[in-house]
Amino acid sequence: MADSEYGGASQYSSSYAPPSDTTAFQMNPLSSHPPRTPRTSIMSNGSHVFGTDIYDTKADSQEKSQEIEVEDSEEEDEKPGSAKSHVRREDVWRELLKSANGRDKAFKLLQYSMKMYLLFHLALTSAPGFRGRKRSPWETELLKRLTSAIAGFSLTRKCLILFNWLPPLTSILAQHTADPYATQKGKQKPLLHTFLHAPPPVLLEFVNGLADDAATFSKLGLIGQRTGERAGNLANWCWFASTLVNLVENGVERGVILDLQHQVEGRLYAESMGGATSKSNPTASKIDEKELVRLQRQDYWIQVTRLKLLMDLVFVSYDVFRINRAKGQIQTIAGLASAMLSTAKLYDRHKNLLGKSHTH
Repeated sequence: MADSEYGGASQYSSSYAPPSDTTAFQMNPLSSHPPRTPRTSIMSNGSHVFGTDIYDTKADSQEKSQEIEVEDSEEEDEKPGSAKSHVRREDVWRELLKSANGRDKAFKLLQYSMKMYLLFHLALTSAPGFRGRKRSPWETELLKRLTSAIAGFSLTRKCLILFNWLPPLTSILAQHTADPYATQKGKQKPLLHTFLHAPPPVLLEFVNGLADDAATFSKLGLIGQRTGERAGNLANWCWFASTLVNLVENGVERGVILDLQHQVEGRLYAESMGGATSKSNPTASKIDEKELVRLQRQDYWIQVTRLKLLMDLVFVSYDVFRINRAKGQIQTIAGLASAMLSTAKLYDRHKNLLGKSHTH
């Protein structure tokens, strides 16, 4: 039976005469899949990538466990009748605002939206046609209320991230407890030694959390203003350094994703050009197609994260290097863009989690 099938296939192939123009691409008539052109990866196959878990930001480290659960449910996005398509926006915002990180993102979006409105209002009133116009009482009151609300949202967000130095501290203490030298020799190293040998990103996060808390306590009146300003400058430098580290991690992670995507596309291309034979595996092709969709989706959010980090870098650079030219305008635009990107990423993550919970 198998020989007759192959005989029919050979007769079909013999009746097919390819055009004389061999320079043009010709599709295999026996292929069960349309040909796919593999994309060129920016990383070589022989490149070695080191682990980058220590470079997680404060928000990303808290949500790392959620991302693992979300990856298992990303395939269901393609199904029109899946539970994710029935998740209501109100439910997503409710889950998002339950966490301190979600409330911080929502308040940041409101804060910089108000700043953007004030920026446009200032630009409009400075125009030649409105320069000599007298402000109405309601306009003056509105501007006063918006300015007060912006300051209130800023202080509220600072209070929401208080004690963010606890996660890196517990990580360092866990490393100190699990020191193999102490278990082998029966003598534990000093805690200061563990702190000095901790990964630099963890130390950056720890120092940044302490400096942020000192600056916030100064805003609340618990610490002197001079001490608060010094702590704020230290926090800005830590934020600047950690953003650079996260950009490096983001580039490495995207290189790995593109390399995996290139491998999957190569397998799909080879299978599509090989034709439908006894060695074909439709199940493996479907798995590769789903994997390709997952990798493309992951690459999309990695690019969103990179753009958000670039906005953060622009914002904090003005404070670190004390750039005054167009500071208000640039920081407002960068802050609003960063708030929109981070909120969109967190919103999508909570939506996926809700969709997965509805399927069980």
